[in-house]
Amino acid sequence: MRVLIANDKFKGSLTATEAAQAIRAALPENWEIDFCPIADGGEGFTETMQSAVGGKLISVETVDALYRPCTAHFALTSEGLAIMEMAAASGFEHIAPEDRDILNSSTYGTGLMIQEAARMGAQRILIGIGGSATNDGGVGMADALGVLFLDQEEDALPALPSGLAELTQIDLEQRISLPPIHVACDVSNPLLGPEGATAIYGPQKGASPEEQKTLEEFLTHLLMISQASEMAETPGAGAAGGLGFGLMYFAGAELQPGFDLVADALQLEERISAVDLVITGEGALDNQSLSGKGPVGVARLANELSVPVIAVAGHISETVKTSQLFSKTGSLSDYRLPLSESMRRAAELVTQKTKELI
Repeated sequence: MRVLIANDKFKGSLTATEAAQAIRAALPENWEIDFCPIADGGEGFTETMQSAVGGKLISVETVDALYRPCTAHFALTSEGLAIMEMAAASGFEHIAPEDRDILNSSTYGTGLMIQEAARMGAQRILIGIGGSATNDGGVGMADALGVLFLDQEEDALPALPSGLAELTQIDLEQRISLPPIHVACDVSNPLLGPEGATAIYGPQKGASPEEQKTLEEFLTHLLMISQASEMAETPGAGAAGGLGFGLMYFAGAELQPGFDLVADALQLEERISAVDLVITGEGALDNQSLSGKGPVGVARLANELSVPVIAVAGHISETVKTSQLFSKTGSLSDYRLPLSESMRRAAELVTQKTKELI
């Protein structure tokens, strides 16, 4: 039996590689296994892409979403491709629940990573933008790259959702020179509205109803000043709290589905066609997964090639279970354990659930 293990991370519990190893532990020793951990633009994107295309890891002294010093990493290949993920600097998991302050959270640290890649002579930048702690429309990132946000008196304003109420002008002339930037985006949300950055992801980042109102007003005002309404409607503009929009407007970036970029780099279609079974999974398979998350992308490719695919996840929604994307599904929530225990024992439970499905 030839099996491809192509799973994403179990957020907060297992990296994609650790989860793949837990799945492998459930399979007979004599089965032929192809390991292919995946990512779709969020945490693990750099590791996954570096494993596919190579490159050395570069350390960058930067800041997290609350401007606290931290060290992040990106990969740089010999051909000049810089591969990074915004979550390395501006990620949600760097901010403890008691420290969350969405109105003063910034993508400035991500901008410092981009700045360093450009300084080192990167010919192209590939950045994944999942897992953000921010809802700043990319203004913090732009600030780090030299963009100025000015009031009526042409005084510089703080590049934060809480600091741009008096914004009347955006000065792009001081922005540093950048290579082409391609953005791996794992969602298709626009910038504004009921499906936008604030409405869909604000609550997940701790934004209260009042803060959500302020954030939507901030992004609406930013859009009015930038006059980039078409960009704001681009699928993925609302990703990472509007960083998708910010990268397009402030850095001339191009958005692409994260899974498609990874699948191409990993030659996923060829690898699926060479096996008898595909096993995928991640922490949660739900309605959001259907909009372009990695395991669903794997399943769709496998279905096109008539290769059966099973999914193991921490939680699987009824929508996914009835989607007919998977031959079988199994979730750790079936064991009805407290969430903390399920997360602590994730590797063991992934192995057990995979055995049951096999």
